[in-house]
Amino acid sequence: MGEARFYHLTRSGQDAVLAQLLPRSLQSGWHVVVRGCDSARLDHIDRMLWLGAEEGFLPHGLAGGPNDALQPILLTTGTDRPNGAQCLMCIDGAPVEPEEARGLERVCVIFDGSDPAARDVARDQWRRLTGAGIAAEYWSEESGRWQKKAESAARPTGGDAG
Repeated sequence: MGEARFYHLTRSGQDAVLAQLLPRSLQSGWHVVVRGCDSARLDHIDRMLWLGAEEGFLPHGLAGGPNDALQPILLTTGTDRPNGAQCLMCIDGAPVEPEEARGLERVCVIFDGSDPAARDVARDQWRRLTGAGIAAEYWSEESGRWQKKAESAARPTGGDAG
């Protein structure tokens, strides 16, 4: 069973956090899906990854191509993971279900702390995932560096009620 990490952005932009998390995920040997809600936003991330430093290039692609299954990092608005991703990064309120999180090594929920709607979505995702027994950590950068502010241990869930 995987774990979820929630990243509450207050100082860094989403692009900067993705630029930190994506290489770490690849170093762990994971394929990654970055799931968003807006294809224009994913196009922006695609350009950011292509235009980054050559020595730090991150192999990736936008979903919908013939080689989706081969992409170490796949950017998508869909809910599937054709590249067999072990890590899912949800941005801009993209959904993640507890059943899906159980089958992954890690889920990262990255949200803008200055957007009340984004905070509400992240809170709901926290409740749903931890309520289903998924281990979770909440990280904030409001002090100027990333600090773990809360965690919920994995716990077995009961059977179906009724």
